[in-house]
Amino acid sequence: MKKLLVLVFIVYGKMAFSQESNLIKIGDSVPSFSFEIEKGKMASIADYKGKLVLINLFATWCPPCRKELPEMQKQIWDKHKNNPKFALFVFGREEGWDVLVPFKKKFNYTFPILPDEKRDVFGKFATQSIPRNILIDETGKIIYQSIGYEEKEFKKLIELIDKRLEK
Repeated sequence: MKKLLVLVFIVYGKMAFSQESNLIKIGDSVPSFSFEIEKGKMASIADYKGKLVLINLFATWCPPCRKELPEMQKQIWDKHKNNPKFALFVFGREEGWDVLVPFKKKFNYTFPILPDEKRDVFGKFATQSIPRNILIDETGKIIYQSIGYEEKEFKKLIELIDKRLEK
């Protein structure tokens, strides 16, 4: 009986955790938010309407995030960085320029890694769990999202981006 109760608690807990942590779903419009695109220079997500936009939410201390970012560099950014119809923004949850600039330099990342010190961006999409990827289409609709890093799921993201940018 105890084993059954533990199993029920684990299954229910995982379902509740995964559903409650998302504040958005596929088909929703991207929430409105502004962010620091460079030190002292602000941008709005609305500025990128008309582009396919990938938002990654991570932290420098997060092991799955550290596994995902090199793949993001090689399989997404290096392939599409010069495409005017694509934008990628990686937001460091609860981290500022002081942490993110050296991190980016240490690992030779060339994609934008931006601060989200007060969870202003993260809080538009979720309450917990990183890494996260959110793909926004040219009309501002969310067409994909993932939580955590799994190679199989990441390949789905790559395929979707490649297909959308072939147009």
